[in-house]
Amino acid sequence: MKTLNCLKSLLIVATALISRDINAKVILPEILSDNMVLQQNTDVKLWGDTDSKNEIVIKPSWDNSTYKTKPDKNGYWEIKIKTPQASYNNYKIEISDGEILSLENILIGEVWFCSGQSNMEMPLIGFWGCPVDNSTEDIATSGQFNGIRVATIERIGSDKPLKNCKGSWKVSNPENSPWFTATGFHFAKMMNKVLDVPVGIINCSWGGSRVEGWLPEEIVKEFKDIDYKKEMVLHEQGYWEYMSPIVMYNGMLKPLQNYTIKGFLWYQGESNVGMKTSYAERLKVMVDLWRKEWQLGELPFFIAEVAPYDYNSGIEAAKLREQQVKASEIISNSGIVCTNDLVYSYEKPQVHPRNKKDVGYRFAYQALNKVYNQKGINGEFAKYKEMKITGEKAEISFHNAEYGLSPWIEIKGFEIAGEDKVFYPADAELSYNRNTVILSSKQVSSPVAVRYCFKDFEPGNLISSNNMPVIPFRTDNW
Repeated sequence: MKTLNCLKSLLIVATALISRDINAKVILPEILSDNMVLQQNTDVKLWGDTDSKNEIVIKPSWDNSTYKTKPDKNGYWEIKIKTPQASYNNYKIEISDGEILSLENILIGEVWFCSGQSNMEMPLIGFWGCPVDNSTEDIATSGQFNGIRVATIERIGSDKPLKNCKGSWKVSNPENSPWFTATGFHFAKMMNKVLDVPVGIINCSWGGSRVEGWLPEEIVKEFKDIDYKKEMVLHEQGYWEYMSPIVMYNGMLKPLQNYTIKGFLWYQGESNVGMKTSYAERLKVMVDLWRKEWQLGELPFFIAEVAPYDYNSGIEAAKLREQQVKASEIISNSGIVCTNDLVYSYEKPQVHPRNKKDVGYRFAYQALNKVYNQKGINGEFAKYKEMKITGEKAEISFHNAEYGLSPWIEIKGFEIAGEDKVFYPADAELSYNRNTVILSSKQVSSPVAVRYCFKDFEPGNLISSNNMPVIPFRTDNW
């Protein structure tokens, strides 16, 4: 397997060489390609290798600046260049070590990094037997969004950090867009519509991957619940590579950390269902590491709840979602996207829900409000605040519900239990004066606990005034 990884790495470098001017000595990572989007109004990093000892000279077309740097003894070089304000102007960059290599059709805008497992990876064209809503229309009209570019990183796992990975930038058109991340593409569409600037999406995801797959060896070895040696033996044997620790970090993530981005979108968790007490802390470890290694400050990090699905576990997926909400509370500059309502009833046995547009849009609402200061856009979700017991009834209040809840009648998804810990469906009604939900059940005379949609798969219908669903919760810790 180690030999195979080495061969993969050499193949990636060779492919990058072939894709450039064959006379050029400068070798760029594939992520620095034609059609890329660079982050606006900042210093972005460019890097690469050369077989020459000559000075590297870089000339961007947006101004008259010239940047120079020297390669180190191994031929590696990196440099920061200033980018202008976002626009739809097509720019180019000339990079020379005596022979010129040109990067063409470059846009300046906003760049976001999408990662996770299959629900982030899922392309507009869908998976086998798993379509994406309105995909034919979205693909057919994708050429209208000439400000959107997507780089899809090839799935390559490695037990050692790689220098390069495969994945170049593609323009948005019907030929390319079927393979774009559906969630990321819809995020980019909403961002592009509202900000009216180009948006670049780097899709670095792998279906089935665990959070441990996106962390390095020195961290994963410290986790008491991971038998690291056994896991890596299985990896060497080619067994369930997508479930292996460290391999996504080494093969896909590490090579991209020089690329200047604005923030992260994370849609993952299915493969970590069962981590009912440790997922939040582990995700925080990951975010802290990513921010440290990108060296761009406290980059925003937005989390989508794990998709509703019948895991045959009862409430284990609900406990994972509970951990995801906790992660959004303990990770600074972050947010949570609820997905409880974004499924059809027949998708209970399908882990890849069709509705990716609203997941992407909800990511965008969070980013627009929290990162781009669009205060009129409310992307927050109502969250459980507290419970008060009065006789046979329980009264639930919420954060982020100042302007009311809906529907007024036939609220679905609530359960109530007494000291025997047996839950029964609850009758629910809104208290308009106090903006709370009043719950009761003929089977429970003295309630002590309440749950809302706290199951693997149970879509509710309670929403706040911005049409966002109430986040599933429980008041007990049973």
